[in-house]
Amino acid sequence: MIQWSRVRQLRDEVGAEEFDEVVEIFLDEVQEVIGKLQNDTARAEIEQNLHFLKGSALSLGFDSFSKLCQDGERRAAAGDSAAVDLPEIFSVYDESKMLFQAGLAENLR
Repeated sequence: MIQWSRVRQLRDEVGAEEFDEVVEIFLDEVQEVIGKLQNDTARAEIEQNLHFLKGSALSLGFDSFSKLCQDGERRAAAGDSAAVDLPEIFSVYDESKMLFQAGLAENLR
């Protein structure tokens, strides 16, 4: 669910001192866009929002979450936004976030 090699790569790219701040920004931005998706009942901006989430997820190693976002983005681009399972996407994000936070110290030795 978490691609720890990508997390280590990001930490090395931004530096250990800046890493915590980058993670905090990531989580805040993702939560903001999830809120937009929850409030966008017409699904007017679903494709753009899922694209953003996919990119954010990839940059921090949230592998399963990024794949769901990518699939949803493709469905929305094909005109089938109603078929995108947003509750599943939100659930996988919550699970990924929990696993990420729980495994951070162990996987970034």
